Amino acid sequence: MTVPARPTSSMALAWTLARAHLRRRRTQNVLTILGIAVGVMALIAALSLTNGFTAALVDATLRASPHLSMSAFTPSGRDAELERAMRDDGRVQAFTPFLADKGLLTTPASPGRRAGVDFATLFGVPSTGARVLRLPAPGNVLLATLKDGEVLLGSALARNVSAFTGDEVRLLGSTQRRTVLKVKGVFTTGNYLIDSAYAFTNLKTLQELQKTRNITGYQVRLHDPQQAVALGDDLSRARAYAPLPWQSLYGTLLEQLALQKKVIGFVVFLIVIVAAFGIANVLTLVVFEKTQEIAILRAIGATRGLITQLFLLEGLALGVGGLLVGNLLGLGITTYFTVRPFQLPGDLYFITSLPVEVRWSDLVAVNAVGLVTTLLAALIPARRAANIEPARIIR
Repeated sequence: MTVPARPTSSMALAWTLARAHLRRRRTQNVLTILGIAVGVMALIAALSLTNGFTAALVDATLRASPHLSMSAFTPSGRDAELERAMRDDGRVQAFTPFLADKGLLTTPASPGRRAGVDFATLFGVPSTGARVLRLPAPGNVLLATLKDGEVLLGSALARNVSAFTGDEVRLLGSTQRRTVLKVKGVFTTGNYLIDSAYAFTNLKTLQELQKTRNITGYQVRLHDPQQAVALGDDLSRARAYAPLPWQSLYGTLLEQLALQKKVIGFVVFLIVIVAAFGIANVLTLVVFEKTQEIAILRAIGATRGLITQLFLLEGLALGVGGLLVGNLLGLGITTYFTVRPFQLPGDLYFITSLPVEVRWSDLVAVNAVGLVTTLLAALIPARRAANIEPARIIR
């Protein structure tokens, strides 16, 4: 019955000696803890900001883009059978027919206003388009009430063509036909690429411009955007439609952001590794200074395992202290940026502000990797201390 008690007493003795060592080097220990804390803080903040950037970009993009587009191989009228299939599918929240076109928007110069010109991607949608898109207020209300001959412009596009609400803009479509549209309003999603390129008219206006009654296809909004790929495959399996889920449309950008997160995480993690060397340095000095004490402990019966436990516990104490302080500092910084988001130039970074998204999976990963790193750093001096030969040192 006494066998199980021996490891417990060994651990208690190792912890008592570890605390004694830690008390004697308070300044060095504090600096070591701060070094680890800074690395952990930077890692949490960097990952959270990257998460926020990605989430904000996806959210801004899906405000003016459908989760899934079904484009007919051959343009035709509305497809009653496909509409019935989408209506009966529980994954579909809303859908709308649409007609797409590319056009050149221009406005003539007037007193106090320069001439404006820019290319635009036009979408002709009926009032049901407001159920598929989620333009920020009042954009969706304007989209649902578009009348014949009216257009809704992205905010950056409106600036480029020098057009304001109530103005008229001239449109040259891909069919080389011209028309004049009245600007009903502007919308802002936060994604500069969309705000500078997208414009909406009602379906009838664009059909009349192209002299057709056909549609390009259907835009679909899902309850869960992640199911867009599966739904597109199901709907197009026996139909002459090409599915375009949002993941495919913006897949390259999302992959680049995922790679960016990995690179940033690795680079910032190097700070934690440098701080871990601080633990190794402190413990190496302790081993050097306490060589005779370690030799005496070995001579009176202390095992190699006890000595190893002693220095691993010191490294663990310093590592856990650094992780706790680093987590508090990292969460403090993310809280600050949550209250006051970092402002970005939208023409360079796609969004105008940088929110923060803290993921528990990232926190667990950061703390697990930090703890393993500090323990590995403490293992080197711990093994060196355990290999001290008491007879040689005492002699």
